[in-house]
Amino acid sequence: MDPTLKNPFPATTKRATSAIDGISTESTVVYFSDKIMITLSQDGRLAQWFHVPLDTNNSALIGTQSAEDEDGLLPLTHLTPTTLLGGAIQSRESLGQLIAVQLASVVSMRNKDEGRMVVLGLGLVKEELERSGFIQLIELVGKCL
Repeated sequence: MDPTLKNPFPATTKRATSAIDGISTESTVVYFSDKIMITLSQDGRLAQWFHVPLDTNNSALIGTQSAEDEDGLLPLTHLTPTTLLGGAIQSRESLGQLIAVQLASVVSMRNKDEGRMVVLGLGLVKEELERSGFIQLIELVGKCL
């Protein structure tokens, strides 16, 4: 059994902070019994919320992709992000969904039996991220997973 599930109260919480594109960014991951909540905040913002169900029935698909593959940074194709709040600006919503599905892919690839839903709270200052900023963002959350 996963050690984070043995003692459900209080929920295990991990934090990390880094400068991404010159902006202080805080990542927090809270492991609840039914979901994994990730927040990415710049300047204390949380403007958008997404969720990505992790379907354990599709765990066979996870084994076909690894980080060493040429397309190892691509999100898993069976995961579908949904915007819960804050999807008024299309470019922000697209970026948020991309980050949500990428983080859910990281969670799935680290633990093939993970079935909890991934919930992402996002508060980025800029509407766009360069490739290096995107990778730094994923790595920041990776420190907390």
